[in-house]
Amino acid sequence: MSEFLRAYLLVAVFGAAAVLIVLAVLSLGSLVRPKRPSTGKLATYESGVDPTGAGAGQSQVRYYIFALLFVMFDVEAVFIFPWALGLEGYGVFGLVEMIIFIVILALGLVYAWRKGVLRWV
Repeated sequence: MSEFLRAYLLVAVFGAAAVLIVLAVLSLGSLVRPKRPSTGKLATYESGVDPTGAGAGQSQVRYYIFALLFVMFDVEAVFIFPWALGLEGYGVFGLVEMIIFIVILALGLVYAWRKGVLRWV
Protein backbone atom coordinates (compact mmCIF):
# COMPACT_ATOMS: atom_id res chain seq x y z
CA MET A 1 0.00 0.00 0.00
CA SER A 2 1.34 3.42 -0.91
CA GLU A 3 2.10 6.06 1.69
CA PHE A 4 -0.63 8.26 0.19
CA LEU A 5 -3.35 5.65 0.73
CA ARG A 6 -1.99 4.78 4.15
CA ALA A 7 -2.51 8.40 5.25
CA TYR A 8 -6.15 8.27 4.13
CA LEU A 9 -6.60 4.91 5.83
CA LEU A 10 -5.36 6.47 9.06
CA VAL A 11 -7.90 9.30 8.71
CA ALA A 12 -10.67 6.77 8.04
CA VAL A 13 -9.70 4.71 11.10
CA PHE A 14 -9.72 7.78 13.35
CA GLY A 15 -13.04 8.93 11.85
CA ALA A 16 -14.61 5.52 12.48
CA ALA A 17 -13.23 5.50 16.03
CA ALA A 18 -14.72 8.95 16.67
CA VAL A 19 -18.13 7.84 15.39
CA LEU A 20 -18.02 4.69 17.52
CA ILE A 21 -17.07 6.65 20.64
CA VAL A 22 -19.92 9.11 20.09
CA LEU A 23 -22.41 6.29 19.54
CA ALA A 24 -21.14 4.44 22.63
CA VAL A 25 -21.41 7.53 24.86
CA LEU A 26 -24.92 8.35 23.58
CA SER A 27 -26.04 4.75 24.07
CA LEU A 28 -24.61 4.65 27.56
CA GLY A 29 -26.35 7.92 28.40
CA SER A 30 -29.71 6.62 27.19
CA LEU A 31 -29.29 3.47 29.31
CA VAL A 32 -28.27 5.30 32.50
CA ARG A 33 -30.57 8.33 32.49
CA PRO A 34 -33.92 8.22 34.27
CA LYS A 35 -36.98 8.02 32.04
CA ARG A 36 -39.96 9.76 33.62
CA PRO A 37 -42.00 11.45 30.86
CA SER A 38 -44.79 13.76 31.92
CA THR A 39 -47.07 16.21 30.18
CA GLY A 40 -45.02 19.15 31.44
CA LYS A 41 -41.79 17.72 30.03
CA LEU A 42 -43.40 16.92 26.67
CA ALA A 43 -44.93 20.39 26.26
CA THR A 44 -43.53 22.75 23.65
CA TYR A 45 -41.14 25.27 25.17
CA GLU A 46 -39.94 28.40 23.45
CA SER A 47 -37.93 31.19 25.06
CA GLY A 48 -39.58 30.80 28.44
CA VAL A 49 -42.96 31.86 27.03
CA ASP A 50 -45.96 29.55 26.95
CA PRO A 51 -46.64 29.04 23.21
CA THR A 52 -50.41 28.99 23.71
CA GLY A 53 -52.80 31.36 25.41
CA ALA A 54 -52.29 35.01 26.31
CA GLY A 55 -48.49 34.87 26.29
CA ALA A 56 -48.28 33.49 22.77
CA GLY A 57 -47.08 35.78 20.02
CA GLN A 58 -44.43 36.27 17.42
CA SER A 59 -40.95 37.43 18.23
CA GLN A 60 -39.99 40.71 16.69
CA VAL A 61 -37.99 40.36 13.51
CA ARG A 62 -35.57 43.13 14.39
CA TYR A 63 -33.84 40.91 16.95
CA TYR A 64 -33.05 38.39 14.24
CA ILE A 65 -31.81 41.14 11.93
CA PHE A 66 -29.66 42.49 14.76
CA ALA A 67 -28.16 39.01 15.23
CA LEU A 68 -27.58 38.69 11.49
CA LEU A 69 -25.75 42.02 11.45
CA PHE A 70 -23.60 40.85 14.35
CA VAL A 71 -22.66 37.69 12.45
CA MET A 72 -21.92 39.71 9.32
CA PHE A 73 -19.47 41.99 11.13
CA ASP A 74 -17.99 39.03 12.97
CA VAL A 75 -17.22 37.42 9.61
CA GLU A 76 -15.74 40.72 8.50
CA ALA A 77 -13.19 40.42 11.29
CA VAL A 78 -12.34 36.89 10.11
CA PHE A 79 -11.43 38.32 6.70
CA ILE A 80 -9.59 41.39 7.97
CA PHE A 81 -7.18 39.68 10.40
CA PRO A 82 -5.45 37.41 7.83
CA TRP A 83 -5.38 40.29 5.37
CA ALA A 84 -3.67 42.51 7.95
CA LEU A 85 -1.04 39.86 8.60
CA GLY A 86 -0.17 39.51 4.91
CA LEU A 87 -0.62 43.16 3.92
CA GLU A 88 2.92 43.62 2.66
CA GLY A 89 2.56 40.70 0.26
CA TYR A 90 -0.72 41.94 -1.23
CA GLY A 91 0.50 45.39 -2.14
CA VAL A 92 -1.70 48.19 -3.41
CA PHE A 93 -4.19 45.81 -5.06
CA GLY A 94 -4.91 44.11 -1.72
CA LEU A 95 -5.32 47.47 -0.01
CA VAL A 96 -7.81 48.70 -2.62
CA GLU A 97 -9.79 45.45 -2.44
CA MET A 98 -10.03 45.65 1.35
CA ILE A 99 -11.08 49.30 1.20
CA ILE A 100 -13.88 48.32 -1.22
CA PHE A 101 -14.90 45.47 1.12
CA ILE A 102 -15.01 47.77 4.15
CA VAL A 103 -16.93 50.47 2.24
CA ILE A 104 -19.58 47.93 1.18
CA LEU A 105 -19.97 46.76 4.78
CA ALA A 106 -20.09 50.36 6.02
CA LEU A 107 -22.86 51.11 3.52
CA GLY A 108 -24.80 48.13 4.87
CA LEU A 109 -24.31 49.39 8.42
CA VAL A 110 -25.46 52.91 7.47
CA TYR A 111 -28.52 51.42 5.73
CA ALA A 112 -29.40 49.37 8.82
CA TRP A 113 -28.88 52.41 11.03
CA ARG A 114 -31.14 54.59 8.86
CA LYS A 115 -33.85 51.90 8.87
CA GLY A 116 -33.75 51.83 12.70
CA VAL A 117 -32.64 48.22 12.99
CA LEU A 118 -29.91 49.04 15.50
CA ARG A 119 -32.33 50.44 18.06
CA TRP A 120 -32.84 47.73 20.67
CA VAL A 121 -36.02 49.11 22.22
